[in-house]
Amino acid sequence: MKITLLVILIFCTAAAFGQSAPTISNQVSVAEFSEHPEHASYTPMACEHPLVGANPDTYEYAKGERPLWEFGPVSEPVPLGDVARAYREGKVASRKATVVLEKQGS
Repeated sequence: MKITLLVILIFCTAAAFGQSAPTISNQVSVAEFSEHPEHASYTPMACEHPLVGANPDTYEYAKGERPLWEFGPVSEPVPLGDVARAYREGKVASRKATVVLEKQGS
């Protein structure tokens, strides 16, 4: 009961501070957008700029095939049934609880 009253008191205090602090003016203000007299027009295309570095020579591109052995060992996927059997065996082999607590009373 005390905690509920404390929470209500905190919410009422926050609401009172929210109403008493005038942070936004009550005066109406009209939104004014600046105009841009220059619209789309035809201009020459810009010069080409490299994206990777300042020099066009810093980026290298090679084409070809790499052998499969360079990518590391290929892992064989384990079938889901084997995973389930291993989990079940691990669950059976795990240590059982020595003390069993039962719920008393309803």
